[in-house]
Amino acid sequence: MTTRRGFLAGLLAAGSAPAIGWADAGSPSYLAAAREADGAFALFGLDTGGNLTFRVPMPARGHAGAGHPARPLAVAFARRPGAFALVIDCADGLVRQRLTPPAGQSFNGHGSFSADGTRLYTVEQRDEDSAGVIGLWAMERELTRIGEVPSRGIGPHDLRLMPDGGLVVANGGIATGADGREKTNLGEMQPNLTYLDAEGRVQDQVILDPDLAQCSIRHLAVAPDGQVGFAMQWEGAPGTPVPLLGLHLRGEAPVLADPPLAEALAMWGYAGSIALSGDGRSYSISSPRGGRVQRFGRNGAFLGSVARADVCGLAAHPGGCLATDGLGGLLLLEGDRVRPLGSAPVAWDNHIVAL
Repeated sequence: MTTRRGFLAGLLAAGSAPAIGWADAGSPSYLAAAREADGAFALFGLDTGGNLTFRVPMPARGHAGAGHPARPLAVAFARRPGAFALVIDCADGLVRQRLTPPAGQSFNGHGSFSADGTRLYTVEQRDEDSAGVIGLWAMERELTRIGEVPSRGIGPHDLRLMPDGGLVVANGGIATGADGREKTNLGEMQPNLTYLDAEGRVQDQVILDPDLAQCSIRHLAVAPDGQVGFAMQWEGAPGTPVPLLGLHLRGEAPVLADPPLAEALAMWGYAGSIALSGDGRSYSISSPRGGRVQRFGRNGAFLGSVARADVCGLAAHPGGCLATDGLGGLLLLEGDRVRPLGSAPVAWDNHIVAL
């Protein structure tokens, strides 16, 4: 009997192999890492109905991923400070390549492919001083590192593509010790939001007011018109009600969302993820510490919230936002309504990445 692998190999030898795309991996819409019941770690594909489309084992805890825009390839990043990123063929479940950062640097959990899939950008920092670096990788038969550019800040964490092909980087401002986790400069933080062109030249930069210098800019969502939503985590005195969502258009001043006091306190100073809704009209931020998801308009106006224990992962969904929690829940947030989509015997990690 002719196997699928043998059939494809024969076509490849004949120079007429069909293009392999995400349909060959079950047509997932999302990537999400999780810890399984036996303590193992894996990367999963999910469709918009919350169904699992593939599972690929990982050697350690994952954080976020990057999906190739055309080929069924995903890069799964380790939790920061990360010593590896796995390039996974999601169609056959095989790890095709293991990426490592240069000596003296660590991956910081996030990355993104360019719109045409020819380049991968990885978020990194130098171990000695936490200075931010964006790694540049060319995508051909495999990923090859071709250089790096400075992120223009300390402790970068997230990076997103802009509609014009440039990049926006969340420089969290936190320096860490030798283990990559101990925070060493909380009294001297200088987080920023930096816009770079595709070659790393600075296009714009946003620095928060000094009284918000301990709001670490962590995660990003980008609207089609170039508006950037940035989620923050407060490193100052506990119980301080500070904004955790900022909105920015290049060339303008940032808008900081101001929820009611009770809502601000309910987040415990921590926004773990951010997503633009499927209709593009609102942003949501999550707090696993507060067990809460808050929703804001594109102008920063507070629209409402929902409570859910250990909720963190967020991604755009045609019906609103898809959310995951540490108890295995898959939820559709339709405005202020929560509709369960399913449950899996896993503890979902912090992020869902839309493909």
